[in-house]
Amino acid sequence: MSRYDLTDFEWRVIQPLLPNKPRGVPRVDDRRVLNGIFWVLRSGAPWRDLPERYGPRTTCYNLFVRWRKAGVRDRLMDTITAAHDGDIQMIDSTSIRAHQQAATAKRGIKIIVSVAPEAGSPPKSTRLSMRKASRSGSA
Repeated sequence: MSRYDLTDFEWRVIQPLLPNKPRGVPRVDDRRVLNGIFWVLRSGAPWRDLPERYGPRTTCYNLFVRWRKAGVRDRLMDTITAAHDGDIQMIDSTSIRAHQQAATAKRGIKIIVSVAPEAGSPPKSTRLSMRKASRSGSA
């Protein structure tokens, strides 16, 4: 069992909420698919990096999209949160605010990349300094 997998308690709570309309194709293991979906959501990895133990990535992705459009995903999250009596918290990017200094720099402020003073100066060439010396000597 991976750290992203559903516990037995969570699975018992949400199993009755899953759509159960059998079509022509036999259903896949919903718990395995949900564990794959949660693995991608919690790890932040792209779908193509989904481990093989969760089944085909296209199956996980297609069910994720289908269930999200049908509102199944929201019902699952609400049920899991209610089952834990508020002991579990879910954070998404809408509730995280970056510090004001994490934003881009204001206009007109020059950002210095290096501390060494010679790093920002133009390159010095021996040929260029020799030309300047020969010009100043002949003039």
